[in-house]
Amino acid sequence: MRLNPEPLISPERIAARVGEMAAQIRADYAGRRPLLLCVLKGAAFFTADLARALAMDTDLEFVRARSYVGTRSGGEVSLSRMDDLKITGRHVLLIEDIVDTGRTLSRLCGRLRDCEPASLALVTLLDKPGRREVPMRADYTGFEIGNQFVVGYGLDYEEQYRQLPGVYLLEED
Repeated sequence: MRLNPEPLISPERIAARVGEMAAQIRADYAGRRPLLLCVLKGAAFFTADLARALAMDTDLEFVRARSYVGTRSGGEVSLSRMDDLKITGRHVLLIEDIVDTGRTLSRLCGRLRDCEPASLALVTLLDKPGRREVPMRADYTGFEIGNQFVVGYGLDYEEQYRQLPGVYLLEED
């Protein structure tokens, strides 16, 4: 695999879009204290920037969901850190780095709905609607991309490239 050195989405575009998303969320949740639920590890950078841009009272929790093996979204979905979540009656913003097949998020959202939140909204930096295998739509989307494997800004390939400030294509050699 080879990293394309030109960003698909620059750090400046990400920052601008995060600011726009934060303004919309702030308006939609005025007078409420939403719980930001970050899906680790990929959404950590996005969640931190979004939380700062929201400039409102929020709470923050973390959950781990995994389905990728190499560059492919695998069939097996693994969830952890769910048992300690207290979301009953809360307005939950589930923050994800990328919506791909939708299988991982479908399973995670199902588990979260079982906990009876007051509301559950999905916030994603990236969306790949062309890869969807189960019905899944984000309430707040940063960027829509094609069927490309991307890294950077929290997204990884075998734990590499998360630290890159923008979103980059990882291409076959």
